[in-house]
Amino acid sequence: MTTTATSTEHAIGKAPVQHRAGLSAMLHDSWVVAKRNLRRMTRIPEIVVFGLMQPVMFVLLFSYVMGGAIQIPGTQASSDAYTQFLMAGIFAQTVTFAVAGASAGIAEDMTKGLVDRFRSLPMARSAVLTGRTFADLVQTAFILLVLAMVALLVGWRIHDGVPSALGAFGLLLLLGYSFSWIGALIGLSVRSPEAATSAGLIWLFPLTFVSNAFVPISSMPGWLQPIAYWNPFSATVQACRDLFGNQVGPVDDVWPMQHAVLVSVLWPLVITAVFSWLSVRKYRSAAG
Repeated sequence: MTTTATSTEHAIGKAPVQHRAGLSAMLHDSWVVAKRNLRRMTRIPEIVVFGLMQPVMFVLLFSYVMGGAIQIPGTQASSDAYTQFLMAGIFAQTVTFAVAGASAGIAEDMTKGLVDRFRSLPMARSAVLTGRTFADLVQTAFILLVLAMVALLVGWRIHDGVPSALGAFGLLLLLGYSFSWIGALIGLSVRSPEAATSAGLIWLFPLTFVSNAFVPISSMPGWLQPIAYWNPFSATVQACRDLFGNQVGPVDDVWPMQHAVLVSVLWPLVITAVFSWLSVRKYRSAAG
């Protein structure tokens, strides 16, 4: 009797967890994880507040401190012209810099044992990351909305109508979502949230500054210009300027800038496909 009970308990203890398969199950589980992360944001509003402070400071400093000193080719140096030129870059920088927070959040979940809890549940493993990235997308959309209001206060305007502007914001969110998968991979690859924050930011600075976000690419050294032109960040910035009607001066006669909307769709799709696969693979290996 005792031997039988022990054998049964041993068998139960070793029984593998059956993870749910199928698209509908994955979507349901992703939504559950997303709600958990969105609820956390409402309970800790400092996450959103501090996420807003940096882009707002960039808008004010670049518009009022540097705006009158930077001249866009084909125009006279003025604070108003530079504000129109600047805002697409600030919007794009905001959605990409959210990656650092996503990296730190995933690293924190890993170190606190949340992964072990999810692993013990009959849920799709990919849902943990998909839900997290979706929650980050919602937070980024809210930050973009508030930032757009601040931009309107400092003189930024939409000149090509609301549908085009919504398309521009859609491209920004697409870029942010694709980069959140890079953040997920970083968060899964480091040992602490502090390391994830540093690793999530260090590569973003050259990505955003070697671009057309803050200065025209034509002002850069010749060897650096092709890198900046083919930068996915630059394509999204140029596409947003086109859709917002904020293009100041001529558009550079290179393929990525002349077809910026197309490039700003293709780059995020490629990034999402590659890094979502790598992230889910890394998560599965970390989860055992």
